[in-house]
Amino acid sequence: MIIAHLDLDAFFAAVEELEDPRLRTKPLVVGGDPKGRGVVATANYVARRYGIRSAMSCAEALRRCPHAFFVRPSRNRYSAYSRTVWDCVREITPTVERTGIDEGYLDVGEVASDFGEARAVAEAVQISVRAATSLSCSLGVASCKVVAKIASDRRKPGGITVVRTGQERSFLAPLDIRLLPGVGPHSERRLSAAGIETIGALAELDDRELSTVLRGKVGRLLRHRAQGIDPRALAGPAEAISISHEETFPRDVESRTQLYAELNAMAGRVVERLDVLGQAGRTITTKVRYGDFSIRSRSRTLAEPTDQAERIGEVACQLLDRALQDRPGALRLVGVGVSNLVNERQLPLVDSSELQESSGAAAHAALTVRSEQEDGPHGT
Repeated sequence: MIIAHLDLDAFFAAVEELEDPRLRTKPLVVGGDPKGRGVVATANYVARRYGIRSAMSCAEALRRCPHAFFVRPSRNRYSAYSRTVWDCVREITPTVERTGIDEGYLDVGEVASDFGEARAVAEAVQISVRAATSLSCSLGVASCKVVAKIASDRRKPGGITVVRTGQERSFLAPLDIRLLPGVGPHSERRLSAAGIETIGALAELDDRELSTVLRGKVGRLLRHRAQGIDPRALAGPAEAISISHEETFPRDVESRTQLYAELNAMAGRVVERLDVLGQAGRTITTKVRYGDFSIRSRSRTLAEPTDQAERIGEVACQLLDRALQDRPGALRLVGVGVSNLVNERQLPLVDSSELQESSGAAAHAALTVRSEQEDGPHGT
């Protein structure tokens, strides 16, 4: 099996630079209002020199770089570029698994008999994407998904990294443990406390040593990935009745500003999944879990479906306010979900005002598809 992972370089920022070439030399941040609750969706490579990164609050990005240029995300524009990119890719490698608006896996083995040919295929993909869109992409080529994904990030922007069969462990071994998909904050702390800082150190643990650090299926799965073992095949997008994302915090969080930032970032992740499925949703749900593990949910159904991260984040923050008004307190977990899904072609030109609100068990039941759970395997 030969798989490639394709990642468009600083995608949102790159599209904005294409639309306005004057932005190419400026520290550009794509995100929300730096004077409000906005978060960074992405930043160009000039802005990254100031330590600006995705999911950071825009207020912090402005503090780090007061002369940064901020633009609001244009989801329709990004979706149009993304469709062109993946149309180009499918002309070269017909079997593709999109995992986001700007990344996905390619079954290179369908068109290449060895890793030499696979590199040529990756180069052809880069040339085709650049010719059609002027966008740059990076690719990792390997025998499995986890290695391909990590490899695609090693030579950004515009690089190709090939990890041949038999080289997986030596490629992964020196890399920081946090780069391994599936290692969440909790697992990272446990591994670090045990002196395990690299992927190679995790790969070398025997069963007894592993059980003292990471127990059960998660520990065994992560050790397999650290060893370059990942049998997952490419899969098409699954039919979903709702899309959601949630995060469990290392410590309970009371700061409303931090919670707003987390919800807006999660809204962006939810929208990425909606875009892959070509869908939008009418019902937005915010889920909270308190320190005593009790759960509350609040939902709002819009008159028209939306696939806009800013709109979803805005409503999610309002629903958080309602939940905390009913019961104040620090939170262990927050989540954002979108349900009542429709196909993208059914979208109206604009969102209308809200029709109704609901709360409690019915709202919680809408959160049936989770894009990530604490320290669970990431869908990479």
